[in-house]
Amino acid sequence: MSSERVRAAVVGDPIAHSLSPVIHNAGYAAVGLHDWSYTRIECAQAQLPALVAGLGPEWAGLSVTMPGKEAALAVATTASPVAVAVGAANTLVRRPNGSWHADNTDVAGMVEVLTAAGVRPGSTLTVLGAGGTARAAVAAAAALRARTVTVVARRKAAIADLRPVAETVGVSLTGVPWADAAAACSADVVISTVPAGAADPLATAVVWRPTTVLFDALYDPWPTSLASAARTAGCRVCSGLDLLLAQAVGQFEQFTGVPAPRAAMADALTAARAG
Repeated sequence: MSSERVRAAVVGDPIAHSLSPVIHNAGYAAVGLHDWSYTRIECAQAQLPALVAGLGPEWAGLSVTMPGKEAALAVATTASPVAVAVGAANTLVRRPNGSWHADNTDVAGMVEVLTAAGVRPGSTLTVLGAGGTARAAVAAAAALRARTVTVVARRKAAIADLRPVAETVGVSLTGVPWADAAAACSADVVISTVPAGAADPLATAVVWRPTTVLFDALYDPWPTSLASAARTAGCRVCSGLDLLLAQAVGQFEQFTGVPAPRAAMADALTAARAG
């Protein structure tokens, strides 16, 4: 970057709880990018186009969280194939010509987290919820070569909105109503993408198989009731913190062009949660 000061930020609504600044700023410090800073910006979906248009040349990139991921894709001049397939972007990277490039590092992050948890090709996979994070989960299921993908949601229309994503990435998707959520959690892998509290009633309704891997995309509050119940049953449990770090590594490298100091970023995240 030509500017002496280089900026990046996470945008969303609400955003005060985000730990992304902790991760990215620790990374900058670890690799000696002392002129770089990473902050939070409160921004509703409808406000994102104007925000992006008003950013000066000192801006290297934006991390985009809910509810702006679809809007982020729309404001970009170019986009990665995975962002196009998912229909949402969590990453906006400033190109040298001043244009913005969209990517979705949630997908690679989910694949990394689930692979580390022992998920192998041919697994059955259930996604709880059908929003933006569920789109990334469906794409991750394709990358993991899941044998079946079941999406559980309260609205049929929300499930229908996911079908084009599934078709694009090449997976067969089965939709089931929320009333059948407990039974659907008998899959090899369960990815919960619903808001805090929404899956709490399932904690006492699911008969967990100890071999199931639960990936609950939340990290505040943590542990969720669902995660606690699954862990008590002997399941391997992954959290939204695991995803937060994994997707941030991809963003860091795209923003800076420097290999991410993963250990330093992970240590900072752990310390922030402990504090």
